[in-house]
Amino acid sequence: MRLNIIAFAAGVFLLQMQPELFPLWPVVLVILVCFGSGVLFARSGDARRRVLFAIACFFVGFGWAGYRAESRLADHLAAEWEGRDVQVVGVVAELPQAFSRGLRFSFDVEKVLTANAALPSRIMLSWYRDERAGEIDPQALESWVIHPGERWQFTVRLKRPHGNSNPHAFDYEAWLLERGIRASGYVRPKAENRRLEKIVAEPGYLLERLRETVRDRFLETLPGGEYAGILVALTVGDQRSIQGDYWRLFSRTGTTHLMSISGLHVTMVAALLAWGVGFIWRRSPRLMLILPAQRAAVLAGWLTGMAYALLSGFSVPAQRTAFMLTVAALALLSGRRTAVSKTLALALVVVLLLDPWAVLSPGFWLSFGAVGLLFYVASERVAEAPGWRGELARWGLAQWAVSIGSLPLLLLFFQQFSLVSPLANAFAIPAISFVITPLALLAAIVPIPALLHLDHWLLSWVMEALIQLSEFPVYTQPVPPLWAVLLALIGIGWMLLPRGFPARWLGFVMLLPALLVGPVRPSPGQAVVTVLDVGQGLAVLVQTATKTLLYDAGPLYSAESDAGQRVVLPYLRALGINHLDTMIITHRDSDHSGGAASVLSAMPVSQVFSSMPEIPGATCEAGQSWAWDGVNFKILHPAVEPPVGNRRIKTNNLSCVLRVEAGGKSMLMTSDIEAVDEVAMLARDAAALKSDVLMVPHHGSKTSSTAAFIAAVGATEVVYPVGYRNHFGHPRADVVARYGDTPSWRTDRDGALIVRLGDGVSVDAYRDTRRRYWFGR
Repeated sequence: MRLNIIAFAAGVFLLQMQPELFPLWPVVLVILVCFGSGVLFARSGDARRRVLFAIACFFVGFGWAGYRAESRLADHLAAEWEGRDVQVVGVVAELPQAFSRGLRFSFDVEKVLTANAALPSRIMLSWYRDERAGEIDPQALESWVIHPGERWQFTVRLKRPHGNSNPHAFDYEAWLLERGIRASGYVRPKAENRRLEKIVAEPGYLLERLRETVRDRFLETLPGGEYAGILVALTVGDQRSIQGDYWRLFSRTGTTHLMSISGLHVTMVAALLAWGVGFIWRRSPRLMLILPAQRAAVLAGWLTGMAYALLSGFSVPAQRTAFMLTVAALALLSGRRTAVSKTLALALVVVLLLDPWAVLSPGFWLSFGAVGLLFYVASERVAEAPGWRGELARWGLAQWAVSIGSLPLLLLFFQQFSLVSPLANAFAIPAISFVITPLALLAAIVPIPALLHLDHWLLSWVMEALIQLSEFPVYTQPVPPLWAVLLALIGIGWMLLPRGFPARWLGFVMLLPALLVGPVRPSPGQAVVTVLDVGQGLAVLVQTATKTLLYDAGPLYSAESDAGQRVVLPYLRALGINHLDTMIITHRDSDHSGGAASVLSAMPVSQVFSSMPEIPGATCEAGQSWAWDGVNFKILHPAVEPPVGNRRIKTNNLSCVLRVEAGGKSMLMTSDIEAVDEVAMLARDAAALKSDVLMVPHHGSKTSSTAAFIAAVGATEVVYPVGYRNHFGHPRADVVARYGDTPSWRTDRDGALIVRLGDGVSVDAYRDTRRRYWFGR
């Protein structure tokens, strides 16, 4: 059975890696042939039967995931309804999340009132307070706060699922697909927006209302509580209640897993309730006659675990544990003993049947991997020692196994590993799991403020200790290649074999490539230019053999996040870059400079060029030049010229223009220059503009790309750094027409673009090289 389940999971995983979905009839045919052939070998007991059944299960997983994908993708927003006002009636499906400009929430569409419009069944909506998406109608201000389970009528404007697409980055489109959210948009400021019903009495909505009630009570009871959001996350699974600074703290100490509803929390709560019910049950002869104490304890533990998993939002770790508890409870109630590996395998197949996209989540691999390692180094491997010594040895082995076993996956997903993780977890696990979480759950059931204040006080001690430990360094490295990760996982399995097994040191040798092998830098005389997909903005990384330059750092998305934090720094970390030789902040506009502060605060930068006097560093001036590793850099704009008369210089006109040349091939990066700047550069030195690749000025705005400038550059490839359906309409159709048949690339359509300069010129689009079937659908 376990082999068949692993084969099923492999089929699910392979489907999620496909660039396009396959027709299902060939898959069904292979399944029937394999099962039919396997039946023929049933009597002989031939090993071929097991192999054929495993192959059939592989294609069952592949076909099941494909069927679910086709079904979900069919529930889509037609392209002709993007950006148009549509009136809908539906229900607020989940906890609304507040952000600096308004509220964001999932919305189940029940009825579309606009004639001929067709919308997906679930959408993501933002309701803004500011003028950028329209001021909220004054008559609606009193009822602006929304709650899960409410039925509303809204006028909305939607777009198809789309997210930034960059190497080693979070796939927002896959995240939306997994949650069944097939369009996103915002609420339009219309008088018709109104609440129709305060509560829709369906189980899912009632559960979300309960989660909101608990969250709000916690936050009201601890209005100034620095760690109130953590208690909310531990109780109802609302991780967005935790401030971003704390997530960095947990990452540095290796305790992130404790701040979500993990399998450990669910199991612990179930075990506590099971023990308590069993203790009471055994002391009541009347109860014992109704049901044996062991069965009563099992039922109580199972019900408690399921309730906690549901209250927490039913994340992948909670799902896995809930299904494992279900299998174990059924086995105990039936009087059968089930191997723990079989229990884990059954939980795996149930998770993938319900959510075949779970394999795309790092949490899925870390969660199942950690539990699998604990089973692998079961307690019988530790020499039987009496009393506390045996318990301590088993605990130490489990800590070692999880710490070393998770290392390759942590490097693959996050490119860092906390060196103090074992020490931090040594006290944080018992404190969080056995004291703080149970108290928080008790406070959720029994509304006594003193319980929450006590819990918050205890948590503050844990947090102070973690803050001290976070000062220790974190091991970081480039993302290892997949083959090195797989080799490391095999090596870890070898290292953790029972004591006495020969040559266990070979496991450490197999781990080394994951620690030592990273991305290859360009050769001397060559340059790699990566135009990151940051939405409507600009961030470009230039690498030579030994040096790194960042040209702009992307936009400011909100008061809580920016492209430097969400896109640039993760990409730099994946490449193993922890220092910038030069950073150019071209001008003040927030779509170019919004992420600069995050980058400057996160890593050292040897030299900064900008046109902003308030930023320490050098000022961009035409004529500045330098060479790295045989690659030439030259700034072509702005020139130091006083303004004529009282003419005020726009920030766009101060944009730093950079030309990079390697091996006789060049790329011109123009930021937001306009026609007047193009004319000035042509007058100064038209020959200097000649380039093979041109980053189209000002994202393709109508104010730039004059015919004379385009001719002087003579580019064979042009790049438009633009956001999907941006409200500026970039790139403008007339501007695109000016470039004629020149091959063009767009970050909104193609994702991050990797331009290689050297012996020739090549451009690779990330959405092509790593295409997935959900892109653009």
